[in-house]
Amino acid sequence: MSGIVVHLPQGSGGSGEPYGEAVTLRLGPGERARFGRGSSGRPVELRLADAAISRLAGEIRVTDDHWQLSNYSRTHSYLVENPEGAGEYLRVPPCRAGAPIPFEFSRVVLPTRRDTTVSFQVFAPDHVYLDPQGVGGPWESRTVMAYSLDETATYFLVLVALCEPWLRDQSPVAVPTTPQVVERLRAHEACARLTPRAVTSHIDYLAEEKLRIGLPHAAETGKGDRRNGKREAVVAIALRFGIVQEEHLALLPPRAESAARGR
Repeated sequence: MSGIVVHLPQGSGGSGEPYGEAVTLRLGPGERARFGRGSSGRPVELRLADAAISRLAGEIRVTDDHWQLSNYSRTHSYLVENPEGAGEYLRVPPCRAGAPIPFEFSRVVLPTRRDTTVSFQVFAPDHVYLDPQGVGGPWESRTVMAYSLDETATYFLVLVALCEPWLRDQSPVAVPTTPQVVERLRAHEACARLTPRAVTSHIDYLAEEKLRIGLPHAAETGKGDRRNGKREAVVAIALRFGIVQEEHLALLPPRAESAARGR
């Protein structure tokens, strides 16, 4: 595991500046990030502006093969939700140190006095999967997958939707746009609330963490060119290496024209 990505979405840390700004942290094995309200005497990497959250509320620490969550609160439990797991979650009780978190994509949720909770996201992109053809023998001789993707995850559905026109041999001029991906997945039970911003985040995750695609720096290209280039690069890698194949189309909801013919 090469590390994790911690993301505090814009506005998730509280209502006032500077807490409303989005924050993204990249942590490698042995590194840590503290979270809480923070103060000059207790600096934190993730600032969460709510009176019910301690100055130093907890800590994330990265190990070689997973990440851990410590809860420094004496009174409140924290939840670690698996957004891809149909309600699956862990409860980290007060004063629990180093609770191991197994999810690839997690949402850490802290209770507040408001009508909404405060949360941030943790991506652990390098969960390693063995090659199904080489699971026998000693560990040192086993082969791991170059691209470790979870085919049950929402990001994989986004990838399949991006690749669909090529797999159906429609000879497309361009990859599907973000709004087109949202519309294509809307009928899927796991994607009913999928937003364009979420699709963009999944594409970023695929490009930067799962498929490790090197792209031009934002200063070298326009924002739109960079976004289009990222989608095209993701599709090219997925098809070239057979990460997405025709059988994966069954993961997508039926197309509108197919449903119409069925009626």
